[in-house]
Amino acid sequence: MIGLDDALNELVIANRILANENVVDAYGHVSLRHPHNPERFFMAHMLAAPEMVARADLVEFGLDGEPVSDGRTPSVERFIHSAIYEARPEVQAVVHAHAEDVLPFGITDVPLRPVIHSGSFVGNHVPVWDIADNFGDTNLLVSNTAQGRDLARCLASNHVALMRGHGFAAAARSLIEVVRISVYLPRNARVQLRAMQIGKIKPLSDGEIAARAAGYKPYSDQSWRAWQYWANRAGCGHMLGQRPTADAK
Repeated sequence: MIGLDDALNELVIANRILANENVVDAYGHVSLRHPHNPERFFMAHMLAAPEMVARADLVEFGLDGEPVSDGRTPSVERFIHSAIYEARPEVQAVVHAHAEDVLPFGITDVPLRPVIHSGSFVGNHVPVWDIADNFGDTNLLVSNTAQGRDLARCLASNHVALMRGHGFAAAARSLIEVVRISVYLPRNARVQLRAMQIGKIKPLSDGEIAARAAGYKPYSDQSWRAWQYWANRAGCGHMLGQRPTADAK
């Protein structure tokens, strides 16, 4: 487990990466569970767009979705993150974004499936959550604990849930993993949509998905290579610390 300073530095990098890879824009957010206190998590405040997030923009939250001690305006959709952390003790990082390429699969009856090897990390089932089912007509934003918990129930043990007419939520065991899922999710959606215009698609099998996930470690050579690549593309490669070595093999 890395220390708090290194963890928060990685959270800044994750914000910059997701913005540069067009997963988030002015809106959307990534969070990280406190590495030493599972009842807390960190994410940027409302006015810090992901591309510009700095260490000073990070706010500590409790699992009720409320800031621990910070007067700045929090993101209205912090309840997505708090509810997922509450429901999934193993989850260490969460992303919510509005990537356009995934949106068609949240408003049609065609399921989003992993169809490319890098899309395997989204998992073999991607449920769709419709806020209208239990909350009627809303502005589609997850703005309270009840809505966040409803979304977390739909996500269940999966890696990704689509949000009808809105975007997606992704959860993972590490920050690097949730960034990887979030980067490849729209790419997988683009490939699936294009393939469906040609003919019947052949998704990855459960065995192929399991084979891709076997032995995954967030600081392996393969994972760190991608993290370095994305950070350099986002102009924040200089912020990378030394790779932790505990699970590097």
